[in-house]
Formats: sequence, structure tokens, C-alpha cells
Amino acid sequence: MTRHVLAVTLGDPVGIGPEITAATLARTAGAADHHGVAVGDPAALRRGARAMGLDVEVRTVAGFDTEPVDGVIDVVDTGVLGDDVPEWGEVDERAGRAAVAAIELATRAALDGQVAGVVTSPINKEAIWAAGSKHLGHTEMLGELTGVTQQDTMFVVRNTAQEGHHLRIFFTTRHVALRTAIEQITAERVEGAIHRAHTALQVFGVEHPRLAVAALNPHGGENGNFGDEEIVHIGPACEAARGKGLDVRGPIPADSVFHQGLVGRYDGVLSHFHDQGHIPAKTFDFDGTISVTVGLPILRTSVDHGTAFDIAGTGRAGAGTMLSAYLAAVDYAPFADTIRKAYAP
Repeated sequence: MTRHVLAVTLGDPVGIGPEITAATLARTAGAADHHGVAVGDPAALRRGARAMGLDVEVRTVAGFDTEPVDGVIDVVDTGVLGDDVPEWGEVDERAGRAAVAAIELATRAALDGQVAGVVTSPINKEAIWAAGSKHLGHTEMLGELTGVTQQDTMFVVRNTAQEGHHLRIFFTTRHVALRTAIEQITAERVEGAIHRAHTALQVFGVEHPRLAVAALNPHGGENGNFGDEEIVHIGPACEAARGKGLDVRGPIPADSVFHQGLVGRYDGVLSHFHDQGHIPAKTFDFDGTISVTVGLPILRTSVDHGTAFDIAGTGRAGAGTMLSAYLAAVDYAPFADTIRKAYAP
């Protein structure tokens, strides 16, 4: 049996990252087919384990080729904080440096083939900026580290209405104001997003992808009475993609397309702006929805929430989404070589 090793970053050490990482790795420790190794400062991880009331040993290791042991969490030390871990829940430049160092080390390990993938805990943007990072967040940082310029977010809803079916949700635009997102909806941009989503579905194991494209306006625009983006941009993009042999349906009104995807009619749904895709996924199953960054030559899954400074250190953090992100990485680990080849810069 192949044992897939995954690097799990602690995220911001004063947020809930160490707590949910400890809880996830404690629950999965000793598995025969996978081994999660934490990346960060051991003192921060031990503090997180204590906060969660976990009876586990945190073992500092030199690399990722260790033998998993039930009740033991392995951690590769980034050496940033030592025993001087900042206070919980406060923006801190040292915490930002620690978060960045963990991402860099885990990414190098994935590029070198030491691990099958990377699972990331949440980081605080203010903290990494205080530490000198110029990136908006994880995705942009990973793009620079891996040498790629085009990355997309793929939400995976693992617990769908149809057993064994994972719905993937893609996005035409990224983190921009809603007004800007609407302005960015062009036939060229939508068609490009369709092709990238189709490729991602194939790379992640769907042999013949069925992709639905959401409409932007209520009721799909009602033939132009509620907006003409469907007529001018989204419809022509779908038609062009179908003309190239892709199984693409749409535009489909957004108030029904996600339900159709959840019950198994589609493998993926292309949404057009942040909240259009986030709200249905997180409402249906907040803990079962995780984020995969596609376009990178490495496997990377992540939680889809922030550092929760307000409850950091209290032991009240729910580790459900982190566990889902980890288990999704276990699911996708066999595709690590395919991902590397498909998205090599």
C-alpha cells in the first residue's frame, strides 16, 4: 500500500491554525495509507494541542520520511519563533514571518516530491504584510513559489446530496468588488474560465466532465429585461466552448444551478463572483466545503475560513473544515504526478 505524505502548515500561529491542525492530525495519526506532517514552530503546535485538550505527543522531526505513530503528531520545525510564541489573537509581525516560512518550506517539499501535497491553515494578511510579504494571500504566494501566474480556486463540496459525488465550484472573477466583478464579465474571460474549469475537472479525476455555467442576473436575465450579460457574454462563451467539444450547459439561473450540481446533474459549476459560489456551498455544508488551488504544479487544499482571532486559544475552534481539507488532499494525493505534469510552468 502506498502511503501518501502531506505537509500541513500551521497558518498564523496566533490564530486557530495550530488548534485545528493539532485536532486534525491527532485524529488521523497512525493511518496506514497517509501521514500528515505539520510544518511550523513546535511550541505553537503544542500550545494549540493543549488548548484543544488533546492527549498527544508533538514530535519534532527533521524531514517528511518518518513512520507515523498513533497518538503522535510529527512537525518539521521552521525555526522562526522557538519557544517565544506571541499572544493569541493579535496581529504580530513574528507570527506573519512564521506563517510565510511554513508555506515556503511545505511548497519546496511538494515541488521536490517529498510530499504528495500541501494542506494550509489560515493566515492573517495584515501579519504577513507586516512581515514584508507583498502578496494578497496564499494563492498569490504559492504562484510565485511555483513559477505560475494563472491560478484558480476550486471549491469542493464533499458531502453532497448524492453519495460519492463531489461538486466542484469555480469562479470567473476573484477577490474584487462586486461592481468590478460584473465589469470583468466578458465572453473572453468566461470562456477562458470554462476551459480551465474543464481541465481541472479532468486533472482531478473526472474523465468526462459535465460543467454548468451560472447566469449572472436574476432568472438568467429574462431575455435581456434584467440585464444582458447572459446574451452578450455568458451565452456566447458557453456556445463557443460547446463548439470545441466541451460538455457545457448554461447560462443556468444561479438560484437553481447549485442545487442541480449538488444532486449530481453536474460535476462542476462555474460561478462568476465570490459570493455567488461561496454562499450556496457554505450554507449547504460549511465544514464539508474546502478549497483547492488549481493551476499550481502541486496539490494544495485549504480551509475556506480565516484565522478567527476572536476565539483563538480558547479550544472552541471547530476543526471540521480542516479535517475535510486534509481528507480531500488524501483523496487527491494519487493525482499528484498528473497535477505536476498538467500545470508545469
